[in-house]
Amino acid sequence: MEALSSSSFRHPQLLQVPSLNIRANVKRRPQPMIKANIFKKHLEYSTILNKLDDFISTFLDLAPPPEHRSRTYCLDGAYVRKGPNPQFVVTEGRRRPYHLFDGDGMLHMIRISGGKATTFCSRYVKTHKHTVERENGSPFVPSPFSSFNGIASSISRCMLTAARVLTGQFDPLNKGFGAANTSVALLPGGGGGAANLFALSECDLPYEIKVTEKGDIVTLGRHDFHNNNNNNHNRPLLSFNMTAHRRIDPEGRKQKDVHVHSLKGCTIIHDFSVTENFCVFVDTQIVVNPLWVLRGSRPPVGVDRTKVPRVGVIGKYAEDDSGMWWTEAPGLNMFHSVNAWEEDGGGGTTIVAVVSNALRVEELFESIGLAQLRLEKITIDVNAHTVHRQPLCTKFLDFGVINPAYAACYEKQGRRAYIDGIVKLYLSLTQKDGHDECVVASRLYGTGCCGGEPFFVSKEPNKPSVEEDDGYLVAFVTDENNRESKFVVMDAKS
Repeated sequence: MEALSSSSFRHPQLLQVPSLNIRANVKRRPQPMIKANIFKKHLEYSTILNKLDDFISTFLDLAPPPEHRSRTYCLDGAYVRKGPNPQFVVTEGRRRPYHLFDGDGMLHMIRISGGKATTFCSRYVKTHKHTVERENGSPFVPSPFSSFNGIASSISRCMLTAARVLTGQFDPLNKGFGAANTSVALLPGGGGGAANLFALSECDLPYEIKVTEKGDIVTLGRHDFHNNNNNNHNRPLLSFNMTAHRRIDPEGRKQKDVHVHSLKGCTIIHDFSVTENFCVFVDTQIVVNPLWVLRGSRPPVGVDRTKVPRVGVIGKYAEDDSGMWWTEAPGLNMFHSVNAWEEDGGGGTTIVAVVSNALRVEELFESIGLAQLRLEKITIDVNAHTVHRQPLCTKFLDFGVINPAYAACYEKQGRRAYIDGIVKLYLSLTQKDGHDECVVASRLYGTGCCGGEPFFVSKEPNKPSVEEDDGYLVAFVTDENNRESKFVVMDAKS
């Protein structure tokens, strides 16, 4: 559900300025709509889930107001947002069970040249799941969130899917079954080549995406990142799936796989943190338990309230998990990691991470806006194996973004999407007496407007000496009053 990314913003990625926006009013024909029975209004991207078809590349000639053109001339590239979009809302005259996380991945791209919007395009990621369901005319692939609502119906869905596998209509083992609906990323191609654009989800391999010269979006297919060196010719580096929240080695090399045997049961680890020398994982209360389906009580993915969350630390260059250690952290159900870094002091190394924590984790799959996602500063003493938590803000925030040059380094600032606006934080300040002293600026999008995850674009990415917030924040903002969207560019300094 993370929906943001930039394919080739040659410069920065986020920004925040009241009147600096490029309007791209792209109206679509009315589409069937269903109320999202699991999301409340104003709490998530939208209360209404629209079915949208592929929207072919459309030429635009949109520029910011004259007084702002000199500020945005450096924007040159493409901004790509990705999110789940239901391919089938109604089948055979009936509305199907639907969860926000079920939708097929759809990419929305706006191309920019010299600070001027030139083309807009929306395309489904042509996954194996998307293709076979479109050919079949119905969403037959079972969903772990909405398909298992009783023993009889669960068994029948699984049997029908198995029949399609046996008859060759559906080949999940060789062609995957993911929706590629979670995020997009620039990743190095096979053999250490130039970075390419990929659509990601956690239950499948990445799908490689190409942006054509005419501004269209083409799915090239699944990618397992073959290693082309002499010792491992054509050996797949990925065999089944990959997290949607990747961490990229600065030199573009994939680290050795390390199997973690100390996890208890099947835990969903949606995100993790990386510093110069360590990786940090949170073993949350979000688990997969097939027994829930057999009992006919609930879907296989859910929350185990009896479990105590743990924080695990392992060396980034570890060959195995023998040196990994865990410590309990009651109440810590990390959803996203914003950044992490190391600090020296007190005779040892300390890891500091900024994460979003779901205070009401049971609402993540039911009414995500009620999950009360709060930003916390997590301090880990590597020698003493202790964890200290500190709230950074009283507002409920998520989808934090930073200047990428500060990844795995200490950052003074950070920006957090608030769905109906953006908040700027100075992490050197702390929350005191219920006041958000670390909040130094904010911008609301307006009544009835909601935004996706923002992205930071540095004005001069090749100059590490520039100030941390010397760049722009960019995001798509939807006005539900008139069903139009804007591509918004904001000055990160303000």
